[in-house]
Amino acid sequence: MSEPKLIVISAPSGSGKTTIAQEMLKRYPAMIFSISATTRPKRDAEVHGKDYFFLGKEEFEVKIRRDELVEWERIYDNYYGTLKSEVDRALRNRVSMLFDVDVKGALSIKKKYPNDAVLIFIQPPSVDTLTQRLINRKTESHEVLRKRLDRVSMELEKGKEFDYCVVNDDLQKAFSDVDAIIRRAIS
Repeated sequence: MSEPKLIVISAPSGSGKTTIAQEMLKRYPAMIFSISATTRPKRDAEVHGKDYFFLGKEEFEVKIRRDELVEWERIYDNYYGTLKSEVDRALRNRVSMLFDVDVKGALSIKKKYPNDAVLIFIQPPSVDTLTQRLINRKTESHEVLRKRLDRVSMELEKGKEFDYCVVNDDLQKAFSDVDAIIRRAIS
């Protein structure tokens, strides 16, 4: 019988973690995606409980004080985090959960669920390649791009603490490598 696991995928922005996470959800339809909580305003097309759990700042801070979050971070002026109740519900129901979080969040998940979490770090082939990917996707302002790149050395260093590292220099191979890790973890 398969064991439910918390499959945590993390990487510097532009490394392909979200693309890989989305592909793994297609390959493992019984696995659920961890929906983050946030204090940022809801965008028009977003749905509470599907895209994010949208919380007020005070409500989020109460959850921090009550230790109701597996991990959380303040990014710019908003909080983002993972509700412990959602993770516990998945494990209780024997369902594996996939996370797409930053490296610090990933390490927090492993600390709180050491026997259930499997950490997969998606590494770019080089910092130059990563920089070019971020520039080419044209989704960030120059300032946001700079902030993302300022984090890369810290993220690469923290990635050494993960259970697995997959270099994404060929997306199809990265899909296969991550798929093999998940298959071993849940069997």
